[in-house]
Amino acid sequence: MPSNSSDRKFPRVIIIGAGFGGIEVAKKLKNKEVEVLLLDRNNFHTFQPLMYQVATGTLSADSISFPVRKMFKNQENFHFRLADVKSVDNEAKIVKTDVGDFEYDYLVVATGATTNFFGNQQITKYALPMKNIQEALNIRSYVLQNLEEAVRISNPEDRKPNLNFVIVGGGPTGVELSGAIAEIKNNVLEKDYPELKKSEMSVYLVEGLPKVLANLSEKSSRDSEKYLKDLGVEVLLNVQVTGYDGKTITFADGRSIETKTVIWGAGVAGQYPEGFKKEVIQRGNRIQTDDQCRVIDMPGVYAIGDVSAFITEDLPRGLPGVAPVAQQQGRYVAKHILQTMSNQPTEKFSYFDKGSMATVGRNKAVVDMGKIHFNGFFGWMTWMFVHLMSIYGFRNKLVTFINWTVKFFTKNSGVRLIFHKYNKPVPEEQTNIAE
Repeated sequence: MPSNSSDRKFPRVIIIGAGFGGIEVAKKLKNKEVEVLLLDRNNFHTFQPLMYQVATGTLSADSISFPVRKMFKNQENFHFRLADVKSVDNEAKIVKTDVGDFEYDYLVVATGATTNFFGNQQITKYALPMKNIQEALNIRSYVLQNLEEAVRISNPEDRKPNLNFVIVGGGPTGVELSGAIAEIKNNVLEKDYPELKKSEMSVYLVEGLPKVLANLSEKSSRDSEKYLKDLGVEVLLNVQVTGYDGKTITFADGRSIETKTVIWGAGVAGQYPEGFKKEVIQRGNRIQTDDQCRVIDMPGVYAIGDVSAFITEDLPRGLPGVAPVAQQQGRYVAKHILQTMSNQPTEKFSYFDKGSMATVGRNKAVVDMGKIHFNGFFGWMTWMFVHLMSIYGFRNKLVTFINWTVKFFTKNSGVRLIFHKYNKPVPEEQTNIAE
């Protein structure tokens, strides 16, 4: 039980968030002369790169989740509290939560990011985000609910909104998600729903830039677009979304699509507790740090991962919001805290980019490693190996591998179960009619 008294044997490091960055900080402080306290509103770590496979039924939610307490069961200086952090008082060195207040000597904010709807209240209300397990399960349920409802509609024209699926955002999340939904159309739809025809279902990927996977190489971008089109995805580039009222998504060029399902993956915004000055909050709602991951004008406080704005002369746009950045910053911050405690000199944080990759459906992926690029089946095998080895827990690795293997050979495996129906907000026009 962590004590709140000032007579603690060792300095306390509080970590907010059990994501990739927070976990790495805690692991690297094992057996060190510090007390580690990790706070999170969930008692598990989520392997977010595979969230889209939960949303499309390839994997169950517990296949990409791992209990925090089990992860650190052999770390004696580690403590965990299931808590919703409300605010930070850096003058008093206190973190305030819904289960009490906790004193700290060093604080690491690793709270990650949430979906950025760019202030569009209509899209915020009706579009489906996918930044946590519950949101992924909502998508899975709602996609299946629309297919079930389409079966009950006799007129093919009337069921188009149920069978039009629009994914906004051409980054890795959007590309992988649209590819997975297209595979449902190609390999599952007519087997599970013989009343429906594959030609009736449409999958759209909407991107405001002139290419998908803009942060990858030109070749990877072109290859991934080709793979998507081969799967039957309609890729709409240079297209800006202007609104979505729950029934029709509209674009700046005047086009529109009738759809009940819009999945929003077009942007992220940092999320953090109260207590940070407005001056340190940068574009994307991220916390400004110096080149050593320390929050500006907040001694003893660090910010890492998606919530961090690591902006320097060399990196005017900051670092990409990917897991390796958070992991490397987590390991760096743990070392930095120990060096600070022992009055040792510290160095600037430097990110080593090992490469980027994205999968586009079954047995196709694109991989960039420096100047080396490869794709297709070999790229998919590389993507699969890297992700499989990165998942926490032997059981999770085994279950995921078995699921992938079965799907590879059958094209028709998955967890297509509706445990809890997702009740999407009713469009205003329908609400008024009901009244």
